[in-house]
Amino acid sequence: MTFKAMVVEKDEDGKTSASIQDLDDSRLPDGDVTVAVEYSTVNYKDGLCLGPGGGLVRTYPHVPGIDFAGTVEASDDARYKPGDKVVLTGWRVGEAWWGGYAQKARVKADWLVPLPDGLSARDAMAVGTAGFTAMLAVMALEDHGLKPGDGPVLVTGAAGGVGSVATAILSNLGYEVAGVTGRPETAEYLKSLGASQIVAREDINETVKRPLETETWAGCVDAVGGAMLARVLGQMKYGASVSAVGLAGGAGLPATVIPFLLRGVNLLGIDSVMRPYEDRLRAWERLAKDLPLDKLHAMVQPATLADLPELGASILKGGVQGRVVVDVNA
Repeated sequence: MTFKAMVVEKDEDGKTSASIQDLDDSRLPDGDVTVAVEYSTVNYKDGLCLGPGGGLVRTYPHVPGIDFAGTVEASDDARYKPGDKVVLTGWRVGEAWWGGYAQKARVKADWLVPLPDGLSARDAMAVGTAGFTAMLAVMALEDHGLKPGDGPVLVTGAAGGVGSVATAILSNLGYEVAGVTGRPETAEYLKSLGASQIVAREDINETVKRPLETETWAGCVDAVGGAMLARVLGQMKYGASVSAVGLAGGAGLPATVIPFLLRGVNLLGIDSVMRPYEDRLRAWERLAKDLPLDKLHAMVQPATLADLPELGASILKGGVQGRVVVDVNA
């Protein structure tokens, strides 16, 4: 039996290339569960793995794709049987392990989560790693006391994958959402997801000498990091929290400790890769309940395996809006 996959290879000169190939089932890595993949998606890490140099890839040939959804084809684990619908995000799949840019994947059973009732495999990948991370970020803010009515919640990188889902979830839960974007043309898109305020990136992207500014935000989902995160920390309300989920603006944090000491601001780190199973179940159950499907569908850009090299390059440049859903069988 063979299956189609997007394979990244490295030549003798160290140059990488990506191409669609027919692979024999015997090429699949060892694992407990074989999944007939239906959909995957495109994340920043995928762009790195598809691009020149191979990004996070360590062993070649390699199949990228850090998340996927599909149907169990074979299982050596009692938790899953053929026909079960499953989702995978994280666990360094698509980086250190063959991932979802293929019609088949074989993984450890511990890495899978049952597809929640009410979500299709396509819906699950419209959510994907980005949406799963967004839900974790919102849950963390709520666990630290955030409630609707506390004031506006800022979402940075709002038109991206994490930001789009976070905006839709927060709005659906009754929060006032302010979306930060550097692309003015995405304003109407963000308003359709529920943002009531649009903040231009240039208005918040530079550090200022004052460590504290006017208390403005009751919470924040930050996908940017860098100077923008430093600036936002000084604008948080007393006791408010920031969920840090990304570093599109850089890994450095040119901030002071003053917001933490004088306003009790909390900086919450959000990891979605190694998240324990129970946390994953809770997040996916919340996604099925709290993310409106009409808004989820509105942020989807459909794609096929053949589109991946171009999309990978685009997401690295911040050129992808919303969520890309890859039909690996198209």
